[in-house]
Amino acid sequence: MTSKALPSAEPLLRRTLGERRIGLVAWRLLVLQIAHPTVAAGMDRYSTYRAHPWRRIEHTMESGSRLFFAGPEERRLEVARLQRTHRRINGTDAAGRAYSAEDPAVRGWVMVTLYECMTAMGELSGDPLSSAERDVLYAEFLDVCDALGIPAEALPATAADVPAYVERMVREVLEYGPEVRDMLHGMLRESPAPRRLGRLAPAWPLLRVVIARALAALTVHDLPPAWHARFGTSPGPAGAVLSWTLHHGMRHAMALAPDRLRYRRRSAIGAPARVVVPRARGGGDSRPARLEAFFRQVLDQTGIGRVDSADLQAMVHTMCWRLELPAEREDELYAAFEAWWQQLRGAADTDGDGAVDCREFVSAMLAGVDGDPAYLEQGLVPAVRALFRAADSDGSGYLGADEYRGLFGGPRVHPAELNSGFRELDADGDGRVEEAEFVAAFTDFFTARTDAAAGAGLLGRA
Repeated sequence: MTSKALPSAEPLLRRTLGERRIGLVAWRLLVLQIAHPTVAAGMDRYSTYRAHPWRRIEHTMESGSRLFFAGPEERRLEVARLQRTHRRINGTDAAGRAYSAEDPAVRGWVMVTLYECMTAMGELSGDPLSSAERDVLYAEFLDVCDALGIPAEALPATAADVPAYVERMVREVLEYGPEVRDMLHGMLRESPAPRRLGRLAPAWPLLRVVIARALAALTVHDLPPAWHARFGTSPGPAGAVLSWTLHHGMRHAMALAPDRLRYRRRSAIGAPARVVVPRARGGGDSRPARLEAFFRQVLDQTGIGRVDSADLQAMVHTMCWRLELPAEREDELYAAFEAWWQQLRGAADTDGDGAVDCREFVSAMLAGVDGDPAYLEQGLVPAVRALFRAADSDGSGYLGADEYRGLFGGPRVHPAELNSGFRELDADGDGRVEEAEFVAAFTDFFTARTDAAAGAGLLGRA
């Protein structure tokens, strides 16, 4: 099905990117991107894709929606947000090479892979774009790159130059490292059940094995020929059959489907994960279970059982995304949580490995709050105050119901739970949460020995 059969009111870029069958080449796109050593290093260090793959995909889809489908003002805000995020992603990789997400060549590669995968979708389905359509698509694509501030010299000049550029990058720059292998063969086999799976969630351990195998076979087959020549991978006959069946089948199915089924609607960003804590039984101390749940569900952003500064930065990144903060507020929030991390590391990193595991975290927090009444004031409370000021979008000095929902709400959280949480924090019942009430709730969460305290249910109850 060519673009002439698509709704003519939308630009070709939006029509192509908006089709649901773009999902068939999404994993291919991720593999090509993460095979760049800079992207691999940044994802390994800063991304939450291993522990929270579905949330990470939601964020990526929402960012794409803002860049490609929103109006000029929303695109400007998203570009500014991406710039603030990228300036924090830098360091040295395992091979001792410096990397930065602000590198124009890297940013150019990430964007060109998106265009290349859109054209690959047509080729793999037996209906490639014409030369003229590629020119139109690439011109629209370059407009977005220009809005992102990617210099023209970091991009192929024309659509006709893209294939040679991709082949050169594959042969000379890309690497088949552990991050690529994990993306192809590991991540889905360990990922949690998607929240939309509903009653099928108990079957997810079996389903994800089948899906992982099929997705790996499809993705490996669909990678460019230069990839197979460089890394010695083989598409295999099973991958060829699967690829032909899915791409051709989806093309014909989507041709018959109404637009509401054929095209994706704009995604919605979920809230940061809310902590579900089992209630203590028999009147025992509920703090250990609460702290352990907080560690595993909030702090451990990479899901490896230990946290460091990058985990807290990833957590702050999610909050900044939700709240649409200006640069100065983002900086304040990052600095406050980094200060808390330094205090936490000093108290909890008993083996001196530069990270904190769950046992160390729980032990340190209990020892801290039991041994020093001012312990939380030295690290956590300043971070909580910075979070309050970030959520207080109008600078009124209190959180109204809308601001509270902006911080804790989202499609994962039932409105009744939000209303209950807001009432618990609103200690004086005046219909708003002041900073003192907000801080008191967080203090209760970390110090209350029973679940009766309002703050004990701040982030959710089982």
